[in-house]
Amino acid sequence: MKKIILAFLLLALLLPAVGCAAQEEKERVTVVATTYPIYLFAQAVTDGTEGVVVERLDTGSASCLHDYTLSMADMKKLERADLIALNGAGLEDFLSDALATSDAEVVDCSAGAELLENLSHDHKEGDEDHDHGHYDPHYWMDPASVPTMLDNLVEGLVQIMPEWEPLLRTNTGLAADLVERELLDTYQGRDGGGLTHRELITFHDGFQYFARAFDLELLAAIEEEAGSEASAKEIVEISQLVREHDIPAIFTEVNGSDATANAIGRETGCQVWMLDMLMSGDDVPQDWGLEKIMEQYISRLKGDLETVREALG
Repeated sequence: MKKIILAFLLLALLLPAVGCAAQEEKERVTVVATTYPIYLFAQAVTDGTEGVVVERLDTGSASCLHDYTLSMADMKKLERADLIALNGAGLEDFLSDALATSDAEVVDCSAGAELLENLSHDHKEGDEDHDHGHYDPHYWMDPASVPTMLDNLVEGLVQIMPEWEPLLRTNTGLAADLVERELLDTYQGRDGGGLTHRELITFHDGFQYFARAFDLELLAAIEEEAGSEASAKEIVEISQLVREHDIPAIFTEVNGSDATANAIGRETGCQVWMLDMLMSGDDVPQDWGLEKIMEQYISRLKGDLETVREALG
């Protein structure tokens, strides 16, 4: 009889703990971002909230996401997501099937952004053509797009955690102000005082947003990946541009192919430098605040500006 009574007492003690665990699991909000910039912005917007976990898909090693295939880890993240934050502008075609079966809130961060037409609507990989869509989806490379991305994020978050709306909106304003002060007010239109050349030749067409933001002229851009290098005609045309404008440097993307750029460098004598498209980066520690989180975006765009200054100055 004593054993039975003891068992009931233990059960009574355990039930509240089980109930609390279930309640905590229920209240946890999981946000899944498809790109690294959106991951950073979602972390910043939710800074100071409780029970929010921001994850990202494993897309960081890819220069072009049009051919990306979801991993099993990606699928598990999407299954437990309460909100899926998309870059939009046609970047996530690989997600169409997963989104069709998901109950999560979906946010398109490109809604309302000032998009540019894609410079190369398709590229070849092997014997296949790959359509890149009408718009260039790399709009995060223009910091003027960040307030729109933040606003779209907060509208989605408010739908699933309305009790945190005042803090979410305050964080959104603070993050946007940081970008405006550190990048737009400081650099826009006068990034390269003293630059001898302001012409860019890049081996990733997404840098047209970067050029637009900082008053640079994008002479040519080739979307190049391993297995889909530029044609002989394109190599000749770019070499001619380099000579015609006496350009000292051309630029590749950190995660992209540099085979053709190096060939042009050997042919013309120009240097090959790398610019950062912010496709990948480290996870944000739990104890980081909003300002330090946003600095991960701001400092890397500043790094690109300093690279351009050094290469072309």
